[in-house]
Amino acid sequence: MPSTGITQVATVFVPVSDQDRALAFYCDVLGFEKRSDFVYAGEERWVEVVPAGAATAITLAAPRGGRPTAVETGVALVTDDVEGDHAALRAAGVDVDEAIQREDDPPFQWGGAVLGGYPPMFRFRDPDGNSFLIVARPSP
Repeated sequence: MPSTGITQVATVFVPVSDQDRALAFYCDVLGFEKRSDFVYAGEERWVEVVPAGAATAITLAAPRGGRPTAVETGVALVTDDVEGDHAALRAAGVDVDEAIQREDDPPFQWGGAVLGGYPPMFRFRDPDGNSFLIVARPSP
């Protein structure tokens, strides 16, 4: 059986039309930290954000080669306060699902999977319409 030295997922790429606007949203609204922001290859900008204490980053990538924005990212974020986060994002004017999805609600499809509301979860969209899932940390 093959073995590698892979130890973690480093980053996921999310296409954004305006890296400065996206950076402000992820840091000022979601509370992420900026991990990297530099120019390479003469003109390409690399911008990474990360939730406090997380290992895996989100790279806010300028779309190239016709890659669209407004995608289902397939990225699920975990929270200890799904109710509070849902309310705070709604109050901040973020495009969030109207209600938190719960176990007895009809399942929905997102990011290539069927989701049934356990643990409680909701979707939100960034300013480019890229969708993410926020999921309550399951009880032990």
